[in-house]
Amino acid sequence: MRTNVATRRPAAAKKANGIQYAALPYRVASGRLQVLLVTSRRTRRWIVPKGWPVESMPASACAALEALEEAGVKGEVQKTPIGHYRYVKHHKNRASEPCKVEVYALRVTEQRKSWAEGEERERRWYSPAEAAAVVAEPLLQHLILEFEAQFLASAAP
Repeated sequence: MRTNVATRRPAAAKKANGIQYAALPYRVASGRLQVLLVTSRRTRRWIVPKGWPVESMPASACAALEALEEAGVKGEVQKTPIGHYRYVKHHKNRASEPCKVEVYALRVTEQRKSWAEGEERERRWYSPAEAAAVVAEPLLQHLILEFEAQFLASAAP
């Protein structure tokens, strides 16, 4: 069950334009970069936590909120997106719509054992190459691999 649903007010203009915000949760474990993916509730595809804008909330904060609700993780979110991808959002009771998803890197500092959508989703840590192989959207695959390259370049001496 999603938390805060009753108090959330979608930013109607951006929702109407098909804009969503996502987090790319990441960590370094045993010296290796890992990214966290979750399954979608209906189709069980591997995705990044994402959702619609929330009125009066910055985009990066929306992405961090989705990471908490959908993946049970908190951390430090970058204020500028690392990129975007496009996909078609399929709805149960209305027409499908094209969406642009702005993605924000989130360095995970806390992972909860239980979380809002924990009974509806699976979460799993992957190497960037493994994550790119299991997500369906080609632009998201590219974004994950590009994030890895930029992360490694910034960590180089």
